[in-house]
Amino acid sequence: MSRPAVWTGAELDRAVALAPHAVFWCLPRFAPTVRTRFGERLVDTLEDVPADATLLVVVGGGERIDRAKLWRRDARPALTLVAVPTLWGSGAEASKVVALNVDGKKAIAVDEALLPDARLIWPELASELPDWRAREACGDAWSHALEGFLSPLATHALRDELSSILRTMTTLPIANDPEWFEPSARACAAQARAGVGLVHGIAHVLEGRLAAHASERPFGHARLTSLFLRPVMALNRELSPKFDELMEEHDVDGARVLAACDELFDAAAYDEVLPVLEAAWMDVLRDPCSRTNSALVRPAHLSFFTERRFA
Repeated sequence: MSRPAVWTGAELDRAVALAPHAVFWCLPRFAPTVRTRFGERLVDTLEDVPADATLLVVVGGGERIDRAKLWRRDARPALTLVAVPTLWGSGAEASKVVALNVDGKKAIAVDEALLPDARLIWPELASELPDWRAREACGDAWSHALEGFLSPLATHALRDELSSILRTMTTLPIANDPEWFEPSARACAAQARAGVGLVHGIAHVLEGRLAAHASERPFGHARLTSLFLRPVMALNRELSPKFDELMEEHDVDGARVLAACDELFDAAAYDEVLPVLEAAWMDVLRDPCSRTNSALVRPAHLSFFTERRFA
């Protein structure tokens, strides 16, 4: 059976009941919900996981799931790890990739040993998401599926797989909808076998530089990938026919894909971060993700962003 297995809620209930020592590590705001269903099995930190624990269930967003994946690999490889995402977008629950912020930069590890043993969807946990967070999560999922599909490292078979995911995503609203969980997980798992591109290169470099930036809400990874999908896809199409050719070849409605990118774009937020992009542009070009963009990006292409030629 391939990892991670996809569990139902009943399978999680059964696994917890059968495990001699099962513990949960979750974001504090979800602790009451977890406690109501599973009792007093929570730990505050990974270091608090008892030595005799046999099952760890991590409940949270991408960063928390990634931290649990890395900790389990390095400290407790025999421990069974189950990932329960509280938000779609990152797809960390299905990916062999860990991406964590370390000293203002992205530290990335790729290893089959980082895969959880199982994952499952608990829709109730996402029921009260703010609209803006749900939208950003949709953009994060779009960035994985689209950049993985366009990656020069993707095989024809992998593009076929991602094209099916893209077609599903074009039917979903840019809004809070638990139907996003599964295509998001599948997109991240598939993208990890191909790579990403300039959208992620920009997000990885700018996220650390914007960490202390005063704004209505933080410029985290999901917000940045959502924001730069439209301009980067426009640049890719200007530089190469590959976008339109691959969409047609794999029977994806490119117009609907671009409409989703347009819907995710926020002009005011773009104006806010543009000076930071200008200052960081050479670092963006050096980012490993930017090097696997679907079209070759050069220093002079900064003007495409500053002149807003995608508008």
